[in-house]
Amino acid sequence: MEETECEDVLDDWFIESLKTYEDLHVYQLEGPTQVIEWTSGRTVCVAGYQLPKNEILELRLPLKLLADENKGLCAERDFKVVHGGFADGPVRCLKHIPGTRCAVTSDGLGSDLQLWDLGGDDSDVIRRTGSIEGSGSQSQRRRRLATRLRSQPEVLHGAQSSDVRLTLLSSGQTLYRLATDSADPLSSLQFLNDHVFLAGCCNGNVYVADTRSSAAPQLSPPPASSGQSVLWWTDASAGPTSCGVVRLSSSGRAVVSDLRSPGAAVRQAQLDVQTRCCSDDVSVSWAPALDDCVSVSGFGGTVQIYDTSAWRAEPQEAQLLFEHRGHMVSSQQSDDGVPVSVTSHVWHPERPRTLLSAASDGSVHVWDWVDQSAASS
Repeated sequence: MEETECEDVLDDWFIESLKTYEDLHVYQLEGPTQVIEWTSGRTVCVAGYQLPKNEILELRLPLKLLADENKGLCAERDFKVVHGGFADGPVRCLKHIPGTRCAVTSDGLGSDLQLWDLGGDDSDVIRRTGSIEGSGSQSQRRRRLATRLRSQPEVLHGAQSSDVRLTLLSSGQTLYRLATDSADPLSSLQFLNDHVFLAGCCNGNVYVADTRSSAAPQLSPPPASSGQSVLWWTDASAGPTSCGVVRLSSSGRAVVSDLRSPGAAVRQAQLDVQTRCCSDDVSVSWAPALDDCVSVSGFGGTVQIYDTSAWRAEPQEAQLLFEHRGHMVSSQQSDDGVPVSVTSHVWHPERPRTLLSAASDGSVHVWDWVDQSAASS
């Protein structure tokens, strides 16, 4: 695309954004990140994965975004680095331990995990404090992590279903192992409550297990497909009013199931995504504070939002609720000529329409979108 044409696209999108966003703020990292992890309602951790030595930063969101009233009078409109450090290698996965100033990471090069002190009021330095020995499997697949804080911090981790284990961080003691011999590569790992977790596999299998029991986990097979080989990504929502599982395939098919019976499709749709641009960074995520909405990224340079309440049991074309195109239009392609793609995105845990997203050009956006259907009604 010619430079003049790129400028016209950016100008058109900027004008459009005045109507489609309540807030939009941009930050530029030294390199791209695959992780955005909340450490509080105002701060997130990000970390690089491409350089021999990568930044690991805790960023505070712009105060203008967080202001409930008189936003125009708020002078702080930028992200602020509140704590920072360096990792000697890539950071492929990062999870904050709730209720602490600690985090655990995986470099994707082996099974061992790295432990971090995120700093505090007396120090702005993020420093590595130790490591946890992994399963012994040297799989080059990205390891998946989930953390919880009981009497002491614990981490659930694994790269495939057969090596999922729960580890006590203070001693490295293994507290639980997933009882399966199947070595299915994982696409997600998350706690549903204090004891029960879900492991989503790239082949579409979903395991639900209780860490208090040595019994075999509940296994739900992937949704029926038309014979083509596809990868699947999974997310679950287990709130007080909903308990849903959404599975997204590399062909753009999304299937919603009830968590109590994840093998049966309740609703499904074909999403409007660029399947030829599907990457290892694909992510599907339930909105924590907006009923029935899911977000999707990793199929190019956008983040898409869909309302699953409009879907039916029979497959149909899904209608977009919102699409964030900011990364794509502000940086048409990277230095090597490859189009910019979204590498990660997360919803704010409490603000219904606020998300953060990161892209392969190192950009980080925080945006609060406007529901045009509600605005016009």
